[in-house]
Amino acid sequence: MIHLVHPSGNTFVRALLHELKQSGADYHFWTTIASSSGGLTDWLPLRIRAQLARRAYDVPASKIHTRSLREWTRLLAPSLGCKRVTRHEEGWASVDAVYRDLDDAVARNLKAASDVEMSGSWIYAYEDGALRCFEAAKQIGMRRAYELPIAYWETSRRLLDEEALRRPEWAATLVGPSDSPAKLERKTRELELADLIVVPSLFVQRSLPVWLRPDQRVVLAEFGSPEVERAEGGRPKAEGRKGLRVLFAGSMSQRKGLADVFEAIKLLRRNDVELVVMGSLVAPMSFYEGQGVPFAYEAPRPHEQVFELMRSCDVLVLPSIVEGRALVQQEALACGLPIIVSANAGGEDLVIEGLTGFVVPVRSPQSIAEKLAWLADHRDALEEMRPACMAKASEYTWKSYASRILGSLGVTAVNPN
Repeated sequence: MIHLVHPSGNTFVRALLHELKQSGADYHFWTTIASSSGGLTDWLPLRIRAQLARRAYDVPASKIHTRSLREWTRLLAPSLGCKRVTRHEEGWASVDAVYRDLDDAVARNLKAASDVEMSGSWIYAYEDGALRCFEAAKQIGMRRAYELPIAYWETSRRLLDEEALRRPEWAATLVGPSDSPAKLERKTRELELADLIVVPSLFVQRSLPVWLRPDQRVVLAEFGSPEVERAEGGRPKAEGRKGLRVLFAGSMSQRKGLADVFEAIKLLRRNDVELVVMGSLVAPMSFYEGQGVPFAYEAPRPHEQVFELMRSCDVLVLPSIVEGRALVQQEALACGLPIIVSANAGGEDLVIEGLTGFVVPVRSPQSIAEKLAWLADHRDALEEMRPACMAKASEYTWKSYASRILGSLGVTAVNPN
């Protein structure tokens, strides 16, 4: 028996649910909202309906258990002008409160079950939503699997604190609201209680603290790439363009390395290199425009339109300071774009140096500039790199991600197709 716990059912969770269903294993999924089709939600704002569309699961209703009130409140609060109720950590319907509420509900359910019924089963939960259910699971002999999707908090805080000193003018873009000591202690305790720790990249694995017990297993399960068909063949439309079109995609913060990208463009001093920045603003647009670097801004958009934008570019640059495994790297490769990334972006295994891209040192605008200059001077090399990029992306599937995790839990696929 596997109990899978996650409040919002993201891409990673869906992949795991699909393979659980295919495997024939006994499982239950605990979440906040599991939407149903029909006209009952037609009255809701379009933004909320889009959220619900992403919460329809191809799982039997008997396998799904929901705890929805706080999540409904969180989703509707902005439309109702009730921002206070979603305030970071403190609000009754904050993201943290939603995670804790589901965690508590699962813990109560586990405590009500018999030791015999649950002994030997697994509970699989995620960062910030695992403490209480792990504590309850330990009491009744359940094994505990913990997915850590981004670098462990101590590593993240150290790197971002260093970055705030290195680039103080960008410090406000590095983080959102600060996590309280209580929340950080919760993260630590969750990790302590885990029997199995699942990480998406070598960078996250290297971020784990040295105090892990010898009996705590760590499993590396890389995320899957988008299907090539969804990227309409994945080939950039570069015909007739003479300059090198460089794409940065992600939150417009120095956590993603945007300041270093700007600095690299300054160092290049070339009029045949064009920078395109797609992502959500973390500071007013005037802040970015004041950096003295010309760039074309593109707002966030649905995935299909992201692929279209990627196909109009030549290379992705993402010199992140802290990540887990930025999926945009694999999206770019699937569209035929080589990548220039730091190891901290979590995708160093995606890079065949000079063929699918380049790994540059973190905090090194000079290295970024050198790689961009090489690509600008060797445009013909891009044509040879594109097939290799798409081939590399195709090596990573969501099925292999989920199968690796389930294999570590002792679950083998009954139906491999």
